Amino acid sequence: MIKSIPLTKLVQSPRNVRRHGDPAADSELKASIAAHGLLQNLIVRPAARSKFEVEAGERRRCALLALAEEKVLPKGYEVTCLVLEDDAELAVETSLAENFHRLAMNPADEAQAFAALIDAGASTEDVARRFGLTVRFVEGRLRLATLAPVVFAALATGEITLDLAKAFGATSDHEIQARVYEQASSGYYAPSADSIRRMVLSGTVRGSDARARLVGRDAYIAAGGRIERELFDDDDSESWVDVALLETLASEEMEKRAKALAAEQGLAWVKPTLDAYASHDLVDGLIRLPAEPAPLTDAELVRLDELDASYDAHAAILEDEDSAEEAIAAAEATIEAIERECQDIRAKPPELAPELKADAGMILVLSRDGTPVLQPVFYGERDIEVVGDEDVVEVVASVGSDGRRRAALSKRLVDELAMQRRDVLALHVASDPGLSLDIMVFTLADADTHDWRSRAATTLRGGVPAGPIVGFEAKDAPASASLADLRSGLDESWRSGEDASSRFKMFRALADESRAAWLGFVVARTLEASLNMAGERQISFQDHLGSTIGIDIAQWWRPTAANYFDRVSKQVILDALTDVGGLELSSRFASVKKGDLAMSAERVFAGTYITEVEVRERALAWVPEVMRFAEQPEITADHETQGPDADCVANDDNQPPSELAA
Repeated sequence: MIKSIPLTKLVQSPRNVRRHGDPAADSELKASIAAHGLLQNLIVRPAARSKFEVEAGERRRCALLALAEEKVLPKGYEVTCLVLEDDAELAVETSLAENFHRLAMNPADEAQAFAALIDAGASTEDVARRFGLTVRFVEGRLRLATLAPVVFAALATGEITLDLAKAFGATSDHEIQARVYEQASSGYYAPSADSIRRMVLSGTVRGSDARARLVGRDAYIAAGGRIERELFDDDDSESWVDVALLETLASEEMEKRAKALAAEQGLAWVKPTLDAYASHDLVDGLIRLPAEPAPLTDAELVRLDELDASYDAHAAILEDEDSAEEAIAAAEATIEAIERECQDIRAKPPELAPELKADAGMILVLSRDGTPVLQPVFYGERDIEVVGDEDVVEVVASVGSDGRRRAALSKRLVDELAMQRRDVLALHVASDPGLSLDIMVFTLADADTHDWRSRAATTLRGGVPAGPIVGFEAKDAPASASLADLRSGLDESWRSGEDASSRFKMFRALADESRAAWLGFVVARTLEASLNMAGERQISFQDHLGSTIGIDIAQWWRPTAANYFDRVSKQVILDALTDVGGLELSSRFASVKKGDLAMSAERVFAGTYITEVEVRERALAWVPEVMRFAEQPEITADHETQGPDADCVANDDNQPPSELAA
């Protein structure tokens, strides 16, 4: 029986099978009801106290209640309902049938419907508001409506996916879309969105294209490929016309190379791609397997021992106050060369344990010069336990930006300082979600071109660095304590979800501020430990971040006897005193014993030592050079490639160069 029932008399049924909602979909439903009214009856069953339990339509009831609270609808709004007299078991079945037998609209149908509304005079903003959608979503569907008829028909019938349809839309030329669709449909390999996008954006391919170089001119022509060549064209500039054929030939060649490499490397598989990077779709569902660099050979170990001995000898020259300037300069140059050679020796491609290779795979990408390159990353479907390296202590030299002589620091001290400076940077990144998002997007995008032999600025791939020293925590450092406070203040209510899907939905339901705080934290916790120094501890990108933010490291880290002065030579302490108070200050402590000098220096640089105001201010602002975030040189436009009269030509008669050329 159909009956109009006041909204206040409708209650949730305990038998309704829908237990989980989608905030975004619920918002769309509410907007739709506000714009068009209730288009579908609720199914209810009489309950106690003149109430009616909603067996099917709970989302609609909640949307109506929300609209009533917002005073869009009156509280006594009459809701059209189908009243059942069924028993409880049949009510559950009714609820299940109403929720289960649904079919989402085809994107082509949505595109046509939106286009009809626009043709009737509605704006994209109107459509988005009436259906509770974003303007971007509506605009995307409207672009689908402008596809070539053959492509749009393929989307409507399910012959191509939404991603492929969007790829065809990279160009508005219907002829190109139709031609590429015909070529792709008749090809041997199923096209990907990336390959479709390449084909529609380039009617022809240059001879210098990576795919052309991979396949080769002779093989392309032998397969029936056509080449168009102008008078002044060469092998690189000539045009290869049959792009679909070239894609097929290149895919076949990459597939052949991938199979050969899988057999050669003893891998379960090697996935080929014609891109210069491993796209998200290619590695979707896979996890990165941690792999260690190849072990050093006996000859390499001997060479490293020789370099360590040479390093110590030249570091002693830097520590000797009587060393001549020429000897100091030569020692600094030698130390720099030693560090470079050590880094080259240790920079080995990662290797996976032989027993794990049977389940592992790699990605074969096509470099821009047409050479297939096996990316040095292993993928698999299960986690591999990582065994940490043993702690090794060695001496590392620092180099100041002002070129002055700097004392060598112990490896332990360098690592501790690097981790504390990392926490200072991490705190600032964690406190700036906008910057965190920029870092994350950039790092993930830049991974395609990053040289695996150089250190990455973060572990944004997912791992959390433990730091070069296991177990070290600067709990008394302000930045580390503030970072811990930030972590404890994060909203973790979403962790109560039973599985990943439910936890993700709960996380998305958090307030914008809560999600933004998580974004800042997860990016900040990936930061590696670094210092402003030459050698393996240097990461120039982190220095760029710190200087861009404008971090004053002295506000977050102060040198004390425990964390610095007890760990360096007496001369280093005296040099620091000279930096802030000149020889007059350092000479007061020249005869003081090392232990007492360290305690006195702590007081000076904490601002508790009685001295002149200017000296105190400089002392409170002083930190070792290695702890500062070095400013990076600014990059300006370089016009050196232009001739001396370029500006005159460009400004002749106030016309732009393009118009003069015409």
